[in-house]
Amino acid sequence: MTGRRIMARAVTRNRRRLSAGIGLTSLHQVCESLVPILIGVIVDQAIGPGDAGALVVWLAALAALFTALTLAYRFGARQLMLAIADEAHLLRAEVAAKIMHPRGIRTDRRAGDLLTVATTDTDNTSYLLDYVPRIAGAVTATAVSAVALLVIDVRLGLAVLAGTPLVLLALQVAAPVITRRVTEQQNLAGEATSLAADLVGGVRPLRGIGAEHAAAARYDEVSRRSLRAALRAARTQGWYLSASTAGGALLAGGVAILAGWFALNGRITVGELITVIGLAQFLMEPVGMLTLMPSRLAEAKASACRVAAVLDAPALLPEGAETLDGTRPELELRALRYGTLDGVDLRVRPGEFVGVVAHRPADGEALVTILSGRVAPEEYEGEVLLGGTRLARLDPADARRTMLVEPHLTDLFTGTIEENVTAGGPLDAQALAASAADQVVRAHPGGLAHVVAERGAGLSGGQRQRLALARALTARPPILVMRDPTTAVDAVTEHEIARGLRALRHPGPGAFTTVIVTSSPSLLALTDRVVVLDGGRVAAEGTHAELAVTDDDYNRMVLR
Repeated sequence: MTGRRIMARAVTRNRRRLSAGIGLTSLHQVCESLVPILIGVIVDQAIGPGDAGALVVWLAALAALFTALTLAYRFGARQLMLAIADEAHLLRAEVAAKIMHPRGIRTDRRAGDLLTVATTDTDNTSYLLDYVPRIAGAVTATAVSAVALLVIDVRLGLAVLAGTPLVLLALQVAAPVITRRVTEQQNLAGEATSLAADLVGGVRPLRGIGAEHAAAARYDEVSRRSLRAALRAARTQGWYLSASTAGGALLAGGVAILAGWFALNGRITVGELITVIGLAQFLMEPVGMLTLMPSRLAEAKASACRVAAVLDAPALLPEGAETLDGTRPELELRALRYGTLDGVDLRVRPGEFVGVVAHRPADGEALVTILSGRVAPEEYEGEVLLGGTRLARLDPADARRTMLVEPHLTDLFTGTIEENVTAGGPLDAQALAASAADQVVRAHPGGLAHVVAERGAGLSGGQRQRLALARALTARPPILVMRDPTTAVDAVTEHEIARGLRALRHPGPGAFTTVIVTSSPSLLALTDRVVVLDGGRVAAEGTHAELAVTDDDYNRMVLR
């Protein structure tokens, strides 16, 4: 998929409203061009001879013309605005669906840049539906004016018919430069947006390690590059606008001067001179529009190319077709090599509560990343089996319904506490209690209706963790994988969460499967089994009590 195809599709799937908009816009421009013609006729046919009856008739015709052009503009603009809004919505929905597809996408764009594509670039692309009728209307107005000038004097008409294409061809040379610079500006703006989003989300950890000045310097550098690109694009578009305005004004002025010469020589009447002067002034608008459109089209094309790059991005995961028959599948890793993992073998039986302690944090992160299904099969070695079926062969949506992976850094969204926890489903009071999120609810006067800012900016780290944990528990997945879900809560609350998690997920027969990557003794003490990763491999297994006695390294890491 290319930018041109995106633009062509926008025109095709809005052809009904676009056709109506083009027709009404062209009619409006025809009426506009007829105004100076009609005024010239009134001067020659009514005012010059002093015919009051003819003056009344022609003034009524002029009033009818203004009524027609007003209605044509009103209803034409309505059709076009509807088409633009619909197209922008469809593009946003397509880009969002592509980004959030269970199979993922292969792209180097970060979250902030993808957000820019899904909002700004989709809007810019949809504006094409405004540019096309403007071009059609400007061409129509120029043609009607040229015909009228040909009727008055052939040389005046030829001046318009020859001068307009020459001005447009001269300006067309700048279109590729504008496209290139606008694309560069949009890419750097997306990079700056991505970095800003990352910095805002991580402002507390940055302050904690004293890195806020380094982060600010990095953003300053990216922002300055974005500013320079924006200035280059604006400078190019400014020169283009100046040249296009000057070209249109010179053409219209030349026609007016030529008409004045002809009037002095008696070749045209006073009314025709008024018509020519009026048309020359009117022509500045459509000719100026035609000269401006290459710049606008270049901007729309640049955005369409960015949209196409996202929509055409290949899927990250294969199109697995198999589904899981059992409701309590087994999870198994065989000789898994990915990142720092070097041949991990791990089997988690249905209903088991397993803790994973990683001496190197990178091992735990690699394990959670693999299980999350965000890694293409060719990027790791070994097998990840879910219910005896390779994860890559499963339908991604079915796999994620079966195994929910909750990373350490999770996001909350703008909305109420209830909306963040339930994600559109029913409220689970047991999940709220098990995660100690009910304490967060009671801590705010609005309770479940308390509004959470984007990324949970108004909440403490512990409150965000508890709400994210409540959301994961509310889903009741058959297999739940978590990484350090309680690092921001105090020891008492962590102990309550450990007991609540055990009671909710593992009450006895029919228990769910839970895998938790952590070094918290409160959580590990309630697991059925602990697996220790060291050097990228399984170094030890046993209960928390056994390992605390027999493994000195485990003891130092967990019971410090």
